[in-house]
Amino acid sequence: MNEASLASSDHSPAFGAGLNEPQRLAATWGTPSATGPQSGPLLIIAGAGTGKTNTLAHRVAWLLLSGVRPERMSLMTFSRRAAQEMLRRAERITTEAMAAKGHSMSSAARHMWSGTFHSIANRLLREFARSLQLDPAFSVIDRGDSGDLIDLARQDLGLAKKSKRFPRKDTCLGIYSHRVNTGKTLSDTLEQVYPWCGEWEAELNALFRRYVEIKQAQELLDYDDLLLYWHALMQEPSLAAEIGSRFDHVLVDEYQDTNVLQADILMALKPEGDGLCVVGDDAQSIYSFRAASVENILTFPERFSPAAQTITLEQNYRSVQPILDAANALIAESQRQYQKHLHATKQSGQKPRYVSVEDTVDQSLYIVEQILAQREAGTLLRDQAVLMRKAHDSDALELELVRRNIPYVKYGGLKFLEAAHVKDVLALLRFADNPKNRLAGFRTLQLLPGIGPATAEQCLQTFEADGFRPAALGSFAAPAAAAQDWPEFTGLYAALHASTAWAGQMTRVRAWYEPHLERLHGAAHVRAGDIEQLEAMATRFGSREQFLTELTLDPPQASGDEAGPPLRDEDYLILSTVHSAKGQEWDNVFVLNVTDGTFPSEFATDDAAAIEEERRLLYVAMTRARNDLHLMAPLKHYVTQQRRYGGKHIYGARSRFMTDGLMATFDEVSWPNNSTEPGSTAEPRASVDVGRRMRSMWD
Repeated sequence: MNEASLASSDHSPAFGAGLNEPQRLAATWGTPSATGPQSGPLLIIAGAGTGKTNTLAHRVAWLLLSGVRPERMSLMTFSRRAAQEMLRRAERITTEAMAAKGHSMSSAARHMWSGTFHSIANRLLREFARSLQLDPAFSVIDRGDSGDLIDLARQDLGLAKKSKRFPRKDTCLGIYSHRVNTGKTLSDTLEQVYPWCGEWEAELNALFRRYVEIKQAQELLDYDDLLLYWHALMQEPSLAAEIGSRFDHVLVDEYQDTNVLQADILMALKPEGDGLCVVGDDAQSIYSFRAASVENILTFPERFSPAAQTITLEQNYRSVQPILDAANALIAESQRQYQKHLHATKQSGQKPRYVSVEDTVDQSLYIVEQILAQREAGTLLRDQAVLMRKAHDSDALELELVRRNIPYVKYGGLKFLEAAHVKDVLALLRFADNPKNRLAGFRTLQLLPGIGPATAEQCLQTFEADGFRPAALGSFAAPAAAAQDWPEFTGLYAALHASTAWAGQMTRVRAWYEPHLERLHGAAHVRAGDIEQLEAMATRFGSREQFLTELTLDPPQASGDEAGPPLRDEDYLILSTVHSAKGQEWDNVFVLNVTDGTFPSEFATDDAAAIEEERRLLYVAMTRARNDLHLMAPLKHYVTQQRRYGGKHIYGARSRFMTDGLMATFDEVSWPNNSTEPGSTAEPRASVDVGRRMRSMWD
């Protein structure tokens, strides 16, 4: 039916030539009509490595080729880069399918509502701001600024001076975010996720109320507000109908990572499911700590029964079959899931390895030995990865890598927008964009010599009392140390605030900031490169508001502060948490500490749902490997930094996930094998415990 429909629309038979049958069915599902394809709710269960992005890109292209107007389509992803990559693929597919027709999708991509949930929310909220009693010129603040505002609210309420230690700002922000994104009460959130903070429920409730008041007074929205306000917008039936009628098709990637608010928004957009297509994999739902709910994808067919269609993609293009055999065996023991059996296009006779070592030091030695051997065999370092449950799990390994002079990059460090100098420049732009943004103003004023927190506060009070007029800054009596720089600063601020032309503003800000950079921060020459990069990025945006908002919602991941060795053109090993590795793949993968207490985490042992998420986390780690997989199982975990010489240790139990059935899919290896060199048949050398003898001198 689908191929005939395509032919009747005069589409090239080249469309979808590289898709397998389930992918083709998912890409073209629906009934074409004069106004484009009509389709009910569609769920695409895309197993790891099964070509999810390619399938969804083909569906976007098919909808466009079938006559759906791009402005009547919404594509929601979890990063702007993912949306851009999908649209690039769809454009290429469309061009190939319509080569003789000269059809172009580049303009279509610009008109489509594509991006993250938060970026689409931002766009809609500015349009419907008056309906929500919002100022359309509101500012969006990032997590760092949200934490700072929480800290200010803590100070206002005197919570930082409690006789018992009150939770820090990051913990408070985590509680707030989890509560609003899950829709649970504060009491339930504390009991289920933050039990150690339960005694502070009343104080936290007051803190969050104050936090909301501060944001509203300054016309600020944080990440969570974007979804909360959009959700509130969709609770008004007339507004929900108006917004929903704009879209014939709504496509959602990584649906297993959506939270309750996002699912409710989608249901309000398409209450009957018409034109709603969601793609995801329940086996890769690992973000409950960000309030993601696996129930959204598990209950999707029930929400739209009996109209919902489910299509499962099981052909894996990433891993060899023995790795998939292990992954299939692991996830098959999950209590609740969509049944799927991944099968590979690549075969291999090498099973993945389950490696028992004495402790984390031997774990490091084994990994380094294997990595160097693979490198000699032709596998680049950057095609190899070490994955871990927690960032500090790689401490011992990092010491060994440094000792062996093996360059590496570790994911999860400082992000570009978290660098102090980048935040400085963006604070000035945010202050100019929204004079009520006290946080931005407070930071900006302190960039000047001689202005500290007290003077900055006085200046802001004067500024606010005079109705936020830029002239009020010019008349403020700056301290003597700032007197020389004050006129230039106030002139720049007035010009930025008054101008509606974005072109050149970032250049002016960079020129003003550069003389202050060396005084404020070390390694000024490195940081100056970041400001130049920011200036280059600014040219891709049409307005200051768009630049600031998009940068906040989808920030770059790299920072010049972290751009020391290895350089970008060198080879380097990848270290990453499993959460950060999702969506990535490497030839050779090592997973650290696959023992009970790590996989699963000791904090999950009393919660059946948490145990199942831990199983999925290990599944994600295993399915990152293309050719070789090593699960590392240290027998001892040292409580102190002392190893073997009196240091206290505990024994690691085999992970409960490594059942007999799963172990049968692995080669079990013990390392070292008591020989002089790996592979050697020589007798082991005698061992002398010199450490014990030295200690016995003091018995």
